[in-house]
Amino acid sequence: MSKKVLVVDDEKLIVKGIRFSLEQDGMSVECAYDGEEALNMAKDNEYDIILLDIMLPKLTGLEVCQQIREFSNVPIVMLTAKGEDMDKILGLEYGADDYITKPFNILEVKARIKAIMRRTKKQEQEDEKSKMITVGELKLDCEGRRVFISGKEINLTAKEFDVLELLVHNPNKVYSRESLLNIVWGYEYPGDVRTVDVHIRRLREKIEENPSEPRYVHTKWGVGYYFQVS
Repeated sequence: MSKKVLVVDDEKLIVKGIRFSLEQDGMSVECAYDGEEALNMAKDNEYDIILLDIMLPKLTGLEVCQQIREFSNVPIVMLTAKGEDMDKILGLEYGADDYITKPFNILEVKARIKAIMRRTKKQEQEDEKSKMITVGELKLDCEGRRVFISGKEINLTAKEFDVLELLVHNPNKVYSRESLLNIVWGYEYPGDVRTVDVHIRRLREKIEENPSEPRYVHTKWGVGYYFQVS
């Protein structure tokens, strides 16, 4: 599936050149020539990346970038005039991912686009991976807040899930009962550390084949609890 790019610049020759070159690489390119048009297109369409000039009519590139960041994490590369260091700094502060200085070499533009798309794809894969964690027979769906053991769904309470998710995301890290109480229940919680012990016991009864010899949630005596597959 071809990558979709929005090119925004009021200099039509620049837009035409970028468009031609990116289309040669099999990308789908749409164009906007002022800030308002760019913002509307970003709201109405899904893009893989946006090339955004800073000096634009109606809305500046910085304003467009800032407003896009209110509803989208689409990668944005700012096009800045040569030597305008403040524009570069502001662009990054307003949420841009990178910047290219004019006049630019189209090969540099394509190289930057491909590098950002590779980073974005890797991040998406890591995010997807972190949503679903499989350890041994245990499968944790972090987005759906569901737990499966050997393919069978296990019903956990909200707090049992919170404890398990924290431990799974930090394998081999030992959490004291006080730490778990503060992180999962919050500093304002009026209960005591026995609350943690009760939840760990219930959790083990649900996910462990033999709760007295746990495979997943272990005790470090005198210290606290940790997650490890034995």
